[in-house]
Amino acid sequence: MKKIILFTISVITIGCIASGCSKTSDTTPTNGGGGGITFSCIGITPRFSVEVTSIFTSVCSVNSNCHGTGSTNSGGPFTNFTEIFAKRSNIRAQVLSGAMPQTGSLTQAQINNLICWIDSGAPNN
Repeated sequence: MKKIILFTISVITIGCIASGCSKTSDTTPTNGGGGGITFSCIGITPRFSVEVTSIFTSVCSVNSNCHGTGSTNSGGPFTNFTEIFAKRSNIRAQVLSGAMPQTGSLTQAQINNLICWIDSGAPNN
């Protein structure tokens, strides 16, 4: 029993050291080693009502019409907080993999704001 407990503590300790015991990191490389999309949350606190809404309006829903009202695209419409909040994990993964947006691109500031907003719990602020 002592060996199992010691082993478990060792595995947890090594895992914490390797990951920095942090829920999120300041800069996280993504895209499975391929594209190298990164983001940084240092010094930013994005708000849904300003930064996030602006991104979805200009890139995802209204101007591109990919995820506008009535969209049948994968993920559906992203026109309000409820729709975006419900799909936040998938949105995060798609943006960091480089799969989205399919047309156009996001600036580094837009990536930072979007991912950091999601990682901070996606508040309706």
